[in-house]
Amino acid sequence: MDTITARDNRSVAVWLYIGAGMLIIQVLLGGITRLTGSGLSITEWQPILGAFPPMSEEAWEQAFARYREIGQFHYINSHFTLSDFKAIYFWEWLHRDWARLMGLVFIFPFIWFLIKKKISRGMVHPMIILFLLGALQGIIGWVMVRSGLNTESLYVNHVRLAIHFIAAMVLLCYLLWFALKISVPASAIQSAPALKKLNLLLIVLLFIQLTYGAFMAGSHAALAAPTWPDINGAWLPDSVIRAGEFGRDLTHNLISIQFIHRGLAYLITILLFIWSFMTFKLKEGCLLHKIRYVPLLLVIVQVFLGVTALLRVLSPNVILLNILHQFIGMLLLMMMFFTLFLVKQEK
Repeated sequence: MDTITARDNRSVAVWLYIGAGMLIIQVLLGGITRLTGSGLSITEWQPILGAFPPMSEEAWEQAFARYREIGQFHYINSHFTLSDFKAIYFWEWLHRDWARLMGLVFIFPFIWFLIKKKISRGMVHPMIILFLLGALQGIIGWVMVRSGLNTESLYVNHVRLAIHFIAAMVLLCYLLWFALKISVPASAIQSAPALKKLNLLLIVLLFIQLTYGAFMAGSHAALAAPTWPDINGAWLPDSVIRAGEFGRDLTHNLISIQFIHRGLAYLITILLFIWSFMTFKLKEGCLLHKIRYVPLLLVIVQVFLGVTALLRVLSPNVILLNILHQFIGMLLLMMMFFTLFLVKQEK
């Protein structure tokens, strides 16, 4: 994307930022879908016809009958009435339809900008990559849903859930970087090599942390140890590392997942304190210097929400806490990409 030079194209930048906002909403809708147990309510993938919910009572009965065939109904929701089914169906339908709306918001303005020649040649390839990433995200989402459409599974596979979530984060960060390329003036970019290296490390750690956040959510690992600051009374539980099970423990051991997620949170917080301290060496008045406390504030809020959600895992309002926790995590990742852009050395 280094070939992009249309930095004054404000309308294209606004369009991209709107897309980023819509993608954030889409991820949060996915979180609500997961937390309400709605993700397996629609057992078919119909990209066009699926845009409409069942339009008659008979159609609703048929959709409910398909849901009654899977394990989630038999083992968890066997008490469901048609009314209960409609409630969970709504969130999965909204999640899918918001994705369809995003597709339209991207495609039609793209065609319009091409006609009006507001998109330079250097911007075409990044646009194509954005469309491909969006399409890939839809495919990954369906593969994830299919992992739970059987008579044994209670939920979707948590590893596939993590892949779906991280793919969304890659798309979001790529979209944000693209928007920054055409909206942030070169004068705002500072030279800070040491800060840039730490920024890159933090981004890598955040991607790993968000992956384990998805593992936590998909595997319901919080239920395995709803205590803090210890883990069920121990600082290093014996079950974190089991002989001959290291590889599996990294992705399937609930205690290991929670231990890694907590440890990464502490490490990222410490590194962000160091990062914030290093920004004092920047020239006063520059953009990065003005926002130097934002990442640290976000991570503190993020840790607080995570601990609170863990301790209140069985509370009725834990859904709101988890959605806020996810939202702040995404904002933190985006902020670190923004700060990285501000110290990026241009060719």
